[in-house]
Amino acid sequence: MPLASFNPILLYDGVCGLCNRLVQFVLKRDRQDRFRFASLQSEFARKVLARHGANPGDLDTFYLVLDYGQPAERLAARSDAAVGVLRDLGGMWGGFGLVLRMLPKWFRDWGYNRVARSRYRIFGKYDTCPLPKDKHRHKFLDT
Repeated sequence: MPLASFNPILLYDGVCGLCNRLVQFVLKRDRQDRFRFASLQSEFARKVLARHGANPGDLDTFYLVLDYGQPAERLAARSDAAVGVLRDLGGMWGGFGLVLRMLPKWFRDWGYNRVARSRYRIFGKYDTCPLPKDKHRHKFLDT
């Protein structure tokens, strides 16, 4: 499957209930079919993270890969990734992302880390990564 370099790619913990809800949130609002997804447990994610010196075993972080496969490829993590996703969704979500972006990074990441530490307890954990619905399967790079 060809991957256009302009598609932002969300790398998420495939067994995390909160992360899977985030993926569903993005799928529902991605009106321009831009986003692609891969679980952090996948070989695809491990290769991308290795290129950027990020730890593929750090499952409490989600990432946004921009300009995949291009010389300008970059990786946003934690709250920067969340802000990037909201920005790329546009509309009112993009505005919300701009508001979050005005907060100091240390504060955004502090809030992100507090949620990440208790996400399994609050939102649950799957035994395996859930499979996407057929209509969205083309968006998942690790299936």
